[in-house]
Amino acid sequence: MRKNNRIPLSPCLKRFKFFFDLLKKTTEDYLFFTDMQENIVMVSPNLVQDFELPSEVMEDFDANWAPLIHPEERGPYLSSMRSIHTSQSFFEHAMEYRVKNRKGEYTWLRCRGRVGTDRDGNPSMFVGMMSRMAQRNQADEVTGLLNKYQFEHAVKRALAEYRATGEGGAIMVVGLDNFKIINETYNRLLGDQVLKRVSRLIANVLPPALTLFKLDGDEFGIIYPGAGEAEVNDIFASMQSALSRPQDIDGHQYFCTASSGTVFYPAAGKDYLVLHKHAEAAMDIAKREGKNRNVMFSKEEYNRWVRSISMRDSLWDSVENGCTGFSLFFQPQVSAVEQKLIGAEALLRWKNPKGRMVAPMEFIPILEETKLIIPVGKWIFEEAVKTCKRWRQVVPNFRVSINMSYEQVKDLSFKKFVAECLQRYDIPPEAIILELTESKIVADWSFVNKQFDEFRQQGLAIAMDDFGTGYSSLASLKYLSCDIVKIDREFVKKILENDFDRRLVKYVVALCHSIGIKCCIEGVEEEAEYELLTKECKADSIQGYLFGHPESVENFEEKFLHMEKN
Repeated sequence: MRKNNRIPLSPCLKRFKFFFDLLKKTTEDYLFFTDMQENIVMVSPNLVQDFELPSEVMEDFDANWAPLIHPEERGPYLSSMRSIHTSQSFFEHAMEYRVKNRKGEYTWLRCRGRVGTDRDGNPSMFVGMMSRMAQRNQADEVTGLLNKYQFEHAVKRALAEYRATGEGGAIMVVGLDNFKIINETYNRLLGDQVLKRVSRLIANVLPPALTLFKLDGDEFGIIYPGAGEAEVNDIFASMQSALSRPQDIDGHQYFCTASSGTVFYPAAGKDYLVLHKHAEAAMDIAKREGKNRNVMFSKEEYNRWVRSISMRDSLWDSVENGCTGFSLFFQPQVSAVEQKLIGAEALLRWKNPKGRMVAPMEFIPILEETKLIIPVGKWIFEEAVKTCKRWRQVVPNFRVSINMSYEQVKDLSFKKFVAECLQRYDIPPEAIILELTESKIVADWSFVNKQFDEFRQQGLAIAMDDFGTGYSSLASLKYLSCDIVKIDREFVKKILENDFDRRLVKYVVALCHSIGIKCCIEGVEEEAEYELLTKECKADSIQGYLFGHPESVENFEEKFLHMEKN
């Protein structure tokens, strides 16, 4: 074997040798530092010793290293090295491969490297480390991080340490937001590269003593002994910062935030399976509450989450069995001046398998999240059309307003279903009003407008529901093609005591009338409110408890249509 340093160090390597010598005394991993412009590499002594390399300083390292790599991994390794040296954007190396040691045995190594550039942006340094892997199945194949089995072992070790010392800590499960979209937009190969990049970004912001584990799918795990809420919040804030900017891989741009669920042991559990389950639940809650956030586990939140999961299963069963358990209630709408019944809004109700009526705010978000709102929406439409057909025999111009989910707007087959349904029941399209909540509308003006224009061409009317509660109400009026604006109860409840609210409603109604849009005021509960809204604000129609609560079909007919017959 040649003596160390027979090949002279380049000026670049000389500048960093002092730090390199310090680092190699602090770890059992193999270190390397390459001057890419001179093609000279400096490696730690243990790499020379364990793999019988010629020296700690070598020219053309791969001429000595590549022959030792197992033939199955040699090609991918050399390809990765070529990318490092030739690409202007590929500056990371992350691989696991087998290398023949001095005993002639193949051993698994996990290698991580990073390229540094000079002032002109040209690759100048390639540095990193290689770690021995006792078994291949310790590592995740994509990211090279320790996998879910090692995470389980590490959690159990942390729990054993707690039992010995009394010191607990935190466990975080981190999941990428909308990662599925990246795979669908590009491909799984790029998705794997995104996972590698994100894992590196997260690992770089963790305290040095912590390890990032790769769990299933797009999830990662972190164990933080001794941590409290403040330390966890600091870590997650660092993750948010690291993932806050759009990234680029080989010319493909993507943006990917993360959501996290955190449990504290032993408070949240003293068993790995329990802790992992609770952390997963907290992460799922974080995603449902808007993503890009961390949720600390609590028993109350967990119980709500369990109920939500159970409700999801029950909703699936209801839909698969012909929408059993669902029903429509109807709230009357009256003409503002004459107080005559002119229509009703169809409102979805659902009884769970135990016969308990569940609040719409609980089950409708689940229908939308699971896309079950698409088949349920068709059921709603058909039931409402059938009911409207019957009630128009009593009130010839009766109209039914049907709430439409944004998911239904995106379902292009819904328009054909609507046309066929109207034809099947021989009901004129002007008898139906489709309502979409304003906060959903602003998601995509041009697309929503195009779909609504096609509905209007069929003869249906379009209503903007909950006007004033979204992010950009005036913009809604400007951009959306609609026939009716429904002003939310929030503007009505203080209208008698607040001059600003009264003037606001008056001017909104006047503005709508000036561009040919009618106004329905929701949430009217008092006679004095009604008088003001009709005489001063000039509303077209009224909907609220003053004239009737939502009722079942039978009760609606008894309370509101019976008097019309007479």
